[in-house]
Amino acid sequence: MKGICWEGFKCFFRIGCFTIGGGYAMIPLIRAEVVERRKWLSEEDFLDLMALSQALPGIFVVNFSIYIGQRLRGLKGSVSMAAGAVLPSFLIILLIAMCFHNYSQWPVVEAVFKGIRPAVVALIAAPCVGLARTAGIRLTNVWIPIFVALAIWLGHVSPVYVIALVAVGGFVYGRIVQQEKEDEEGGDGIRP
Repeated sequence: MKGICWEGFKCFFRIGCFTIGGGYAMIPLIRAEVVERRKWLSEEDFLDLMALSQALPGIFVVNFSIYIGQRLRGLKGSVSMAAGAVLPSFLIILLIAMCFHNYSQWPVVEAVFKGIRPAVVALIAAPCVGLARTAGIRLTNVWIPIFVALAIWLGHVSPVYVIALVAVGGFVYGRIVQQEKEDEEGGDGIRP
């Protein structure tokens, strides 16, 4: 664990350097690094952390890196992994700010950005299928994320309300399931 801060910095720096499209496009790379390659998180922990990172204020990948750093090495881990996550974007934006205004009207630059857009959509959509399986999304309950997405998009419902409603619903559902388990265990010992 001695070099975990440096390893975490390099890991998130590399993810930041080679990801175009923001936080959601980073999901497959983060998952590959922290779940599959380094085994810092289980698949279930990754899914939970992803939901928490999205629900908290701030940048998705920074929230993610801070949690992993804290879990592995405390404050030093959080600072080093967050720095690794932020530094590539900072440097790239600084470079773009210094150079882009001179080249933004060039047809080649416009074509490159138009070509990147569909790839970013694919990078965001691809992990959704795997995450849906891990989250237990099936044909019987796929209506829930579809309904929520439509409510936010078409109904202009604030995601804050959705998160609050889902938190309350999850709590109530968890209490019901827990009560059913207690009833089964505390009953006459005969299971249906």
